[in-house]
Amino acid sequence: MPEDQNPHLEKSSAENYLYFTLPMALNYQRNSYTLWENALKTYEDPQTNFVFSPKECLTRGVEEVRQALMKYKVALQPQKQTEIWMTLCRTLVEWYDGDIRKLLDEMDNDVNRIREWIQVTHRKQFPYLAGTKICNYWMYVLYQYTDRTYQNLEDLTVAADTHVCKATYRLGLITEEQFSSSHVQQDVMDAWNCFLKDTPYKPIDVHTPLWLWSRNGFPELVFSHQKGKEIANEKCCFSNR
Repeated sequence: MPEDQNPHLEKSSAENYLYFTLPMALNYQRNSYTLWENALKTYEDPQTNFVFSPKECLTRGVEEVRQALMKYKVALQPQKQTEIWMTLCRTLVEWYDGDIRKLLDEMDNDVNRIREWIQVTHRKQFPYLAGTKICNYWMYVLYQYTDRTYQNLEDLTVAADTHVCKATYRLGLITEEQFSSSHVQQDVMDAWNCFLKDTPYKPIDVHTPLWLWSRNGFPELVFSHQKGKEIANEKCCFSNR
């Protein structure tokens, strides 16, 4: 996955959490592999590494942060994306002493409370990280690359980006009308919530295989055992809505 391009910091460290948080807010309508490759270059360069420290960003000032983010093209929009980065840094410093782990701890690591806090209650303080797709995917990435465990992990919905939406449509879980609609993300999340209900799997579990399947041009799927077919036949409760 794109996030495998990382400096392999101590999983529990504040620095590791920040590494997987700040660039995520700029992961919008762009090549994810390129973003994380450039984030790693930025981290490994002593002249630009400071951008991953919210406190340091605020002491350096906007122009210096802008130049650092632009050096390896972590930011593609000099003004807008620098403002996003700085807003997040300001929120983290003023509310959590620059440590994103404190937010998660205050929410008792509850997926629903974290999402409500970021997406609804304080949406303006978490630009782009509050997005429907990015917020879910950010929590998933923290789950994969840090030591974080969550309460109500089953409520962490699939991150309905372009690839996941395409794969969901190709599997027949949503209709062509739903796929073309402005609320396709919600329909995709609802479809997977329905499909995986009363199974051992959680919606977020399917993100990586769906994403890779779509990105690699939908190679033919082969069921490895009969149980998969049985589940598919039993759970078709969404495409006829």
